[in-house]
Amino acid sequence: MQLLEAWFGNSHALVVLIGSAIPITEMRATIPAGILVWGLNPWLVMLLGFVGALLPVPFLLLFFSSVLKWLHQFPSLKGLTQFIDNKIQKNVHHFEKSSEAALIIFVAIPLPGTGLWTGSAVASFLGFKFWRSFACVAAGGALSAIVLTVLSVFFSAVL
Repeated sequence: MQLLEAWFGNSHALVVLIGSAIPITEMRATIPAGILVWGLNPWLVMLLGFVGALLPVPFLLLFFSSVLKWLHQFPSLKGLTQFIDNKIQKNVHHFEKSSEAALIIFVAIPLPGTGLWTGSAVASFLGFKFWRSFACVAAGGALSAIVLTVLSVFFSAVL
């Protein structure tokens, strides 16, 4: 985030927007920083964090589904693709009845290894259609933004 600050100067709102699109940190770093460090309006930070995190999702969904199709074309990668397919088929029963809800909750939990990037990969690997994937990832992202904003506002009041 210091690199983004160096590039964009005092435009902390822009840092929140662009920083939220970066994998690993996503909104987990930018929303608390926007509220606790830079003192920005929580509503603005929540909106910018959500929009920023959502920006790469359409590209990620297309990318991950294309990568899966591409990997299946190579006989030398048959072991890898079978491993991925077997893992998906082995665990798909966990998602069959409540796949949308499970994906939304997975994306909404603001912990490392979850989030919009990972949720996009999971949706693609499970074979969700584009708009179904996008809606679930967006809903989970919105919930995550709300949770992070509420926690950040709470901690700003306590500190």
